[in-house]
Amino acid sequence: MRRSIQLQAAPMRRSLFRKYFLAFFAAVIVPLAISGIGDAWFGYRDQRAMLSALLRVEATSAAGKIQSFLDGIKDQLGWTVQQAWTADAEAYHRLDALRVMRLAPAIASITLVDDVGVERLHVSRIDLNRMEGGSDRSGDPAVLGVRSNGTWFGPVTFRDGSEPFMTMAMAGNRKAGGIVVAEINLKLVWTVVSEIRVGNGGRAFVLDRTGRLIAHPDISKVLQGTDEKTAAALTRLRDEIAAAGGEATTARNAENEPVVTAMAAIPNLGWTVFVEQAQAEAFAPLYASLWRTGGLLLAAAIFASALAYWLARRMTGPIRLLQEGTEKIGAGQFEHRIDIATGDEFERLADRFNEMAQELAVSRDRSERIARLKRFLAPQVAELVEKSGDESVLAGQRAEVVAVFCDLRGFTAFSARAEPEEIMQVLREYYEALGTIITRYEATLTNFAADGLMVLVNAPVPCADPALRAVEMAIDMQDAIQRLIAEWRLLGHAIGFGIGLAMGWATVGRIGYEARVDYTAIGHVVNLASRLCSSAADQQILVDHAVAQSVRGEILLVALGPRQLKGFDEQIPAWKVGTRSGRSNGVQEPKGLNG
Repeated sequence: MRRSIQLQAAPMRRSLFRKYFLAFFAAVIVPLAISGIGDAWFGYRDQRAMLSALLRVEATSAAGKIQSFLDGIKDQLGWTVQQAWTADAEAYHRLDALRVMRLAPAIASITLVDDVGVERLHVSRIDLNRMEGGSDRSGDPAVLGVRSNGTWFGPVTFRDGSEPFMTMAMAGNRKAGGIVVAEINLKLVWTVVSEIRVGNGGRAFVLDRTGRLIAHPDISKVLQGTDEKTAAALTRLRDEIAAAGGEATTARNAENEPVVTAMAAIPNLGWTVFVEQAQAEAFAPLYASLWRTGGLLLAAAIFASALAYWLARRMTGPIRLLQEGTEKIGAGQFEHRIDIATGDEFERLADRFNEMAQELAVSRDRSERIARLKRFLAPQVAELVEKSGDESVLAGQRAEVVAVFCDLRGFTAFSARAEPEEIMQVLREYYEALGTIITRYEATLTNFAADGLMVLVNAPVPCADPALRAVEMAIDMQDAIQRLIAEWRLLGHAIGFGIGLAMGWATVGRIGYEARVDYTAIGHVVNLASRLCSSAADQQILVDHAVAQSVRGEILLVALGPRQLKGFDEQIPAWKVGTRSGRSNGVQEPKGLNG
């Protein structure tokens, strides 16, 4: 019987190629993506920090220049309020005012007010000078502001709609020195703001404490004034930068453009200098880096895809060949060979599979040979013949054998009235019992038909004391079948069992054709054993003279005398087997056998 390995494939949830492809692809792309994202993030932070530092430096520098400009004017104005107002000091005050205006060109006019608030001197670059004007200035915002804070800065105004001006007032160290009120041209502030350049489009502008635009590179924006909406937006931007600790922040400017902005305050004035740069320009290097990173990632993705595809195919190709090979080998195609020449573990695994297939082919052939031998040989004998590899013992030859025939008594009548199921059940129990005993004694079952069996002992493999072994086997067979007969009779089946044995020379060997081969024996001894079996009654084991002579002293026998057997001209002496030597069954051994 041909044996084959049955392989049951488990349901495949995910392709191995897909898993390897994704694994190899991720192994290349994920580190590059992490690196690219990390570089972009840290590049953004670095660029933001560098840009914040640059904008803050520009804003601080502009605020410092404006503060220095106003501080210089303040220092110069201080000379005009050093002396008290006396009749002799008026000329000195006028000279001081003219000298200050010469040293500080940004001062457009100077007005000196005494300690009681009366105007004493007015010197101007564009108006007429006045001496002892005598007008009461005690109610002017400038005078009131100086008396409250010591120094006062007025709002920014525009003369003739073009140039910005601011009024500054301060008092002397002594009350008698009076108060100086100066009108200052802030064109220098516009110049400072206009000169600030950050990149190509970066610019600076200045807000006063109310959020009004007082300096911008585009003077038209200053002249147009600042509406409430724009002032509120700029004030909010100032508050956001202050909340961020003075760091540059991204926001939208008055034109609703995305910019990066930093600021610096001018404390004494309450002004704020802003420096801004368009986000697109500010982060242009970062955007360029991102584009380069994206290009590299795209190139890496293409390369990783090709590499992952190649590696996955290199991995799954041999695995697919192994899978196909195992399926064919599992289906019994042991001649199939798996051809893998990768020079690695796959090739060695394929070699192991090929070796396994070869061994399975050998094992299959051996199993088939043993199966054929077991059809007419005892399993032990079949194994022995197969192991030795020599089947010459099965070839036709002369051998001294013990032929054993047995069959059931009354089986024909039983089978005529019994149901087919009952007949098959009786035969199944019958053959199972006899087959176990025949196998144990390593005898050769050559033929069975219906209830009759033919067994050979001492062929094809010789054994010691074949007659004794055959008789002992027959005794065990009789005992086993009698136990079954007792059960059958309880079911109403009238069945008996008889055995016949004969020993002599016969021609033994294989007979048949390629698809069907049996091992049998031909000769006088076979016919004699068959006739003795037919002559045996229920529970009887009949043997011929040769068997009786061979088991003398070992088995108790009862001589039955000569019998006329069908097919034989002369009468044949027969003996009935009693028990093995030592059994006390009351049967005496015939004297003729004991010498």
